[in-house]
Amino acid sequence: MTHIVRARWVLPIDRPPIDGGWIEIHGRRIARVGHGVPPAPADDLGNCAIIPGLVNAHTHLELGWLAGRIPASTSIVEWIRALIRERGAGPQDGERGVVKAIERGIQEARDTGTVLVGDVSNTLATPSVLHAIGMPATVFYELLGFNLPDPSGLVGRAWERVDELHTSHFERQTFEPRNRRTLESQNRSIEYSVVAHAPYSVSPALFQAIAAAQRQAPLSIHLAESAEEMELLATGRGAFRALLEELGAWTDRWQAPRCGPVEYLKGLGYLHSGCLVVHGVHLSPSALEELRDQDAVLVTCPRSNEWVGGGMPPVSHFYASGARVAVGTDSLASVGSLSLFDELAALRRIAPEVSAASLLESATRIGAEALGRGGELGTITPGKRAALVSVRVPDAVHDVEECLVGGIEREAISLVGQWQ
Repeated sequence: MTHIVRARWVLPIDRPPIDGGWIEIHGRRIARVGHGVPPAPADDLGNCAIIPGLVNAHTHLELGWLAGRIPASTSIVEWIRALIRERGAGPQDGERGVVKAIERGIQEARDTGTVLVGDVSNTLATPSVLHAIGMPATVFYELLGFNLPDPSGLVGRAWERVDELHTSHFERQTFEPRNRRTLESQNRSIEYSVVAHAPYSVSPALFQAIAAAQRQAPLSIHLAESAEEMELLATGRGAFRALLEELGAWTDRWQAPRCGPVEYLKGLGYLHSGCLVVHGVHLSPSALEELRDQDAVLVTCPRSNEWVGGGMPPVSHFYASGARVAVGTDSLASVGSLSLFDELAALRRIAPEVSAASLLESATRIGAEALGRGGELGTITPGKRAALVSVRVPDAVHDVEECLVGGIEREAISLVGQWQ
């Protein structure tokens, strides 16, 4: 089935916006992109901008039930203490409440234009829900362990869990042989990676074991999120050490590397090409250049950084360094929404000197490439999936890119094309 949509603006992302553009869609794929009079009758969306579906490169869907339960803080360590207390208490309606919150989070993300997520999970509660709703994802199964007797064993068991989960999803859905090809494609829509949490929660041996077992999907890491993390790496002291001692996780065998976090990860063999380095609030200019040289991806989540007390990310320095920059929302435990348009508005407020085109590219093409889906998503290009978003814009808009990063309400967003 072929149809054409046209709008005041089409933003391919890999080239300038098209004023008066149209897109021909064949089935689930983009066939042609043009401007002016379309080659056949078209569905005219009017004063809208059509963009590629957005990519949330870092979120924690399983924490959705914590929305509104953890107040803003000026100290990330105090915020983490509150998070630990709330997670320990659990939701009032148990596992059902967790699943319902995951469902709501995925639906909110979809309704606000997201077509792909990088979801961090400690429990693997999210893949089944992602499968059921049909949201493509890379699920990062995140491990913690600052003082473990058998890091390699933990990593091996983690991959066994992932493999069992992946297999069970496929087996549950392949009871109709005629649908096998479609279901295999859906099964591949969720990729997995076993990853480390952060330098203050993962031992050197566990970092090395995770890196040694890496498969095709990228690694991910929370890094340089706070001044307290930087202090721990530099001196072995401070608020994070106190927290680890309080939790019974500290070990005197751990020695402060007395270097920056990027150098630390590189020395452990964890900083592979494509690694998603999340937050980076306190990275130095030289560390940002190292990320660029290592072909890592910096994922910025400014609203969360401000909420948890980590500090405001130096967004303009991120872009000036030449490093690849993607965008994430983090979880509803530390932000008010999972809308990437809200995140883009925060980035515009923090870094007015960064071009709107660069911000949009971060939330589309770079995010898709970071999660290994650049061949399918991220730009409006013939052959890619027609996972598109229409955004209603004011009549008098001349700089449509600036409009899109200035704050978009949910009601202005519609889905275009075949998303699944």
